[in-house]
Amino acid sequence: MNIRIKGSGSYTPENVMRNADFTDHVFLNEDGLAIKFPESIIGKFKDITGIEERRYADNQHVTSDLAFFAAEKAIEDAEIDRETIDYIIVAHNYGDIEKGKIQSDTVPSIATRVKNKLRIKNPHCVAYDLLFGCPGWNEAMIHANSFIKAGIAKRCLVIGAETLSRVTDPYDRDSMIYADGAGAVIVEATEENNGILSHESATYSFDEANFLFFGNSYNQEDQSDVRYIKMKGRKIYEFALTKVPLAMKSCLEKAGIEITDLKKILIHQANEKMDEAIIERFYSLYNMEAPKDIMPMSIHKFGNSSVATIPTLYDLIMKGEMDEHSFSEGDIILFASVGAGMNINAFTYKV
Repeated sequence: MNIRIKGSGSYTPENVMRNADFTDHVFLNEDGLAIKFPESIIGKFKDITGIEERRYADNQHVTSDLAFFAAEKAIEDAEIDRETIDYIIVAHNYGDIEKGKIQSDTVPSIATRVKNKLRIKNPHCVAYDLLFGCPGWNEAMIHANSFIKAGIAKRCLVIGAETLSRVTDPYDRDSMIYADGAGAVIVEATEENNGILSHESATYSFDEANFLFFGNSYNQEDQSDVRYIKMKGRKIYEFALTKVPLAMKSCLEKAGIEITDLKKILIHQANEKMDEAIIERFYSLYNMEAPKDIMPMSIHKFGNSSVATIPTLYDLIMKGEMDEHSFSEGDIILFASVGAGMNINAFTYKV
């Protein structure tokens, strides 16, 4: 028995923040000194990250709202009765944070809130949250796979949702990377020879636990207790290039799939240059060059929305909204991600 994706949906907010919108923004270094940020620096930012614009949630929306919007679309796409869903698993990291507020709200869980918004009455539809950094949606898919294969569930709703704009330091230039969004899928058992074929997960915390962390604002005049998402970019880059390709290779080998049979690699949209380097390193393990168009990218338009990037990318391709990319029956896809923990994971999927 395998599990297949029955339907998908995504939600990207309509509020667009372009790189040029940051031209007059005041950014500071860690020491609190101002960074001059002319248009040439913005151009360099795009060259490194690939990001041209990103989306921010409407003021009245929080993470559970975005998750609900994506879930509704996935249920509609799957053409199922929502009362038949056995599990709702929501991957996120920061909970519901209202615009202008500093406290994260996670009680009840985001998954419970989504179930409530979906108006599902069935008490045996179990809803829970999963915190696993940016690879959270991948890990939630692995959970759903295990539940279904164990006979605990027949159908699951798996969501990745985040509003990173609510946890970024406005004085930190890294804040330009982050975005808001949500992606969701309905997964169910299948007797056919498709679906999830293998998976790989790992947590590196001995030396790597604090590569991503919550820290003070770079504005030293800010004496509040507010903390923001911070990262050690160089260490994350080096870690990702070392560990992620190996996890991808292990996952592919577990499935007994030849690398030449891969149709697409859907990787977390963290940073275009880093993702390209990961793919190049992955193929170099097989003494090959990466094929053209093997790695669809949505980061240019949507930025890094953490757990939402991969399910959103999948949905965009399925809905024909990525002109150069498509899936056909029998295609082999490799999903991979890296993020806070430091966590990495991957799974192979046959369409």
